[in-house]
Amino acid sequence: MTEYGGWHALVLGRVQDVYFRQFVVEHARVLGLVGFVRNLPDGHSLEVTAEGPRPALAELLRLLEVGPPRARVERVEVEWTEGVTGFRDFQIRH
Repeated sequence: MTEYGGWHALVLGRVQDVYFRQFVVEHARVLGLVGFVRNLPDGHSLEVTAEGPRPALAELLRLLEVGPPRARVERVEVEWTEGVTGFRDFQIRH
């Protein structure tokens, strides 16, 4: 297993309108990750794609399971990838 990789995750629960996207961006940037986060149209899920060092990816995944104070995460579904999409930074997509 290489030290660099990525994952694509769906975060389900009360995760919209609770500053979850900003929470993800702030932590991802501190961890040195690239990718994006966005609300999904169903009103109760987020999509997150992240790439970077595997230890940092594991830490962000752990943080997604908790979320910011007003969030209530019911579950996180994740699929690990090779992480070669070429993101330049971590941002919120609309």
